[in-house]
Amino acid sequence: MGFIDVIKQRAKADKKTIILPESMDRRTFEAAEKILAEGVANLIIIGTPEQVEENSKGLDISGATIINPYTYEKTQEYIDLFVELRKNKGMTEEKAREIVLNDYAYYGCLMIKSGDADGLVSGACHSTADTLRPCLQIIKTKPGTKLVSAFFLIVVPDCEYGADGTFIFADSGLNQNPNPEELAAIAGSSAESFELLVEKEPIVAMLSHSTKGSAKHADVDKVVEATAIAKEQYPDLKLDGELQLDAAIVTSVGASKAKGSDVAGKANVLIFPDLDAGNIGYKLAQRLAKAEAYGPVTQGIAAPVNDLSRGCSADDIVGVVAITAVQAQAK
Repeated sequence: MGFIDVIKQRAKADKKTIILPESMDRRTFEAAEKILAEGVANLIIIGTPEQVEENSKGLDISGATIINPYTYEKTQEYIDLFVELRKNKGMTEEKAREIVLNDYAYYGCLMIKSGDADGLVSGACHSTADTLRPCLQIIKTKPGTKLVSAFFLIVVPDCEYGADGTFIFADSGLNQNPNPEELAAIAGSSAESFELLVEKEPIVAMLSHSTKGSAKHADVDKVVEATAIAKEQYPDLKLDGELQLDAAIVTSVGASKAKGSDVAGKANVLIFPDLDAGNIGYKLAQRLAKAEAYGPVTQGIAAPVNDLSRGCSADDIVGVVAITAVQAQAK
């Protein structure tokens, strides 16, 4: 059974209610049909009757709850909640109504904040910022979280590396140029996410273009410092750096370049030094290695709200909904 099939089975065992706010995109409904047929999650789709009818033609979404924000009985309650949450930022009822009725991600996050749903998946036709801004304003961060970050769950077919080809790549979707403290926080959150989703021990590599001092540069210094911070903050975690990618995942290279490391050659959680590297890395794996790439999956928010690549397929949406449901189970 493949990784995402296992995630689906776990999602089915304790079904959660996930919101799909992008009723303006047909892929939402193609995914919804599959999710409902497989019993992966209960679904709420936000949209007007016109949007739903136009984009769901020929698809069976009869098992979904369709909410028209213009007529739903709790819309005013959500608007009032939004005003209360943002009143210190100058939010008025008029402005709140305009946002909630025109940006369904805000509407969905208010539903989650009210306890009417467990998670949300968006981003097929919206930017990462448009997906994450509402949840950061409304749902807020998980207690104890130092930084909200994002990762891709990568599953490489016929791969001997990582956890049978399964990896977390972080941060590949949110933080542009994290400082050492932020990199350490990303490492800790990513290890926790790997353990939750993959159910195997996380082995964390702090990646660089240098391995154990082979190159000298301020960028290398950042990763060295981040590694020291992470080892202090997460002493029970298998974590090492700085490591080049091949030293991190290939046993023979790791043994040669980083003698004595309990991470080198075995890593399954890859922490990239910045967003450029993380984003390029996951897309290389996806396009050249034909890897399944699920995400950006967020970590550190009080309830799971996850992003999609705008190039995603309906099957990608199904996978991210399943992951979101499993995250919601662990909340």
